[in-house]
Amino acid sequence: MSKPSLPQGTRDFTAEILRKRSYILNTIRAVFESYGYEPLETPAMEQLDTLMGKYGEEGDRLIFKILNNGLHEPANHQKAAEGFQKVLAGKNSTQLTERALKYDLTIPFARFVAMNHGKLTFPYKRYQIQPVWRADRPQKGRYREFTQCDADVVGSNSLLNEADLANIYHAVFTKLNLPEYCLRINSRKLLAALAETCGGSHLLTPISIAIDKLDKIGWEKVQAELMQRGLTEPQLSFVEQYLSIAGNNFDCIEKARLLFKGHPTATEGLTELSAVLQHTSNCNICIDFTLARGLNYYTGVIFEVSPPPDVRIGSIGGGGRYDNLTALFGVPDLTGVGISFGVDRIYDVLEELNRFPEGLSQGTRVLFMHMGPETIQVVYQHLQELRNRSIACEIYPDAIKLDKQFKYADKKKIPFAVLIGSQEMAQQQCVVKNLRTGEQQAIPLISLASFIDEQD
Repeated sequence: MSKPSLPQGTRDFTAEILRKRSYILNTIRAVFESYGYEPLETPAMEQLDTLMGKYGEEGDRLIFKILNNGLHEPANHQKAAEGFQKVLAGKNSTQLTERALKYDLTIPFARFVAMNHGKLTFPYKRYQIQPVWRADRPQKGRYREFTQCDADVVGSNSLLNEADLANIYHAVFTKLNLPEYCLRINSRKLLAALAETCGGSHLLTPISIAIDKLDKIGWEKVQAELMQRGLTEPQLSFVEQYLSIAGNNFDCIEKARLLFKGHPTATEGLTELSAVLQHTSNCNICIDFTLARGLNYYTGVIFEVSPPPDVRIGSIGGGGRYDNLTALFGVPDLTGVGISFGVDRIYDVLEELNRFPEGLSQGTRVLFMHMGPETIQVVYQHLQELRNRSIACEIYPDAIKLDKQFKYADKKKIPFAVLIGSQEMAQQQCVVKNLRTGEQQAIPLISLASFIDEQD
């Protein structure tokens, strides 16, 4: 029999990890709620045609597809064989698969809005905290199953929504003790203007994909990729000038205005960036014209959050404006904007920097020692009293030697042990031992809950 194992890019979460993750999730959830966003959940799987074609060529390749049921049955062998040949030719086949695990939360959200737009109150603000799946190559900070936390608002063109989302990032990362985060912003309209200047709007996707790799592969390889797309030397020079813009936020905007010389799409994008900056003065926000966000559905302001500079890991959040997303599902003219938090990477950052608050891993606070059957009834009564006061406690279930029970408490890092033997029961007392300091004292049973409440 082979040893049990996990699929690559997935993980088990112990109690200690889950408590730390809950700290992150609860912090994000509380901020979402404070900005008027309401919760939503969608299924783990979607129809394949809901997802395909929405994330660009690279994204489509990373979608986990689910095989249809019944392919093993003799009546379906021919269809399965035909479908398999289509897949080998680089095509999708409904003969093999019609469903897929969701790649992100944005497209399922757009599908939900399209299906329910007659029932929703607009602007509709929702947040969603669920796992997603990507057939990516596992590495540090990149998993095949991971949790996303999204906040989106649809049905409003106001740039106050972008400002709110930037401030949500600031509130969350401040509360998580990561004030050194950097929120980078750009506009897809600048990239659209760049594509138009370099030959036409059909170049937007290849230019965005190439620029999105800039920090990983460098300008020379980006230049080579763009040359393969047919860009000329003057056009490549213009792209390089664009990517070289630097300075403070307002300097960047003015330099871009000069570079694009009144190009209407670029002017619109720069005006939108200026409007967002007016309401985000407290945020660690910087304009970064190299930011591309290689997803096809973004149309306006885009966001990406970088972790503190001491941590070598990818982005820990991102998002942007997607004016035409619900039109993909037959509901046009419904603009939207949203952001996402990378919970798994945020966890890794907090762990690496030792920024989690103390005490998060604490579960059981009190262990009642098993002193024999004659005291169990009294012990269990006081055990329940503590639980009713929301004090996490347990009783060792078996009457074994006390040193083994103390070892159990030590391994679980339980801070207090309560001993109620025959003598203590006769005196209506108990012995409480602080397992951190080794100190112990006898107290009245009636005062036990209050005593534990008063301890750190």
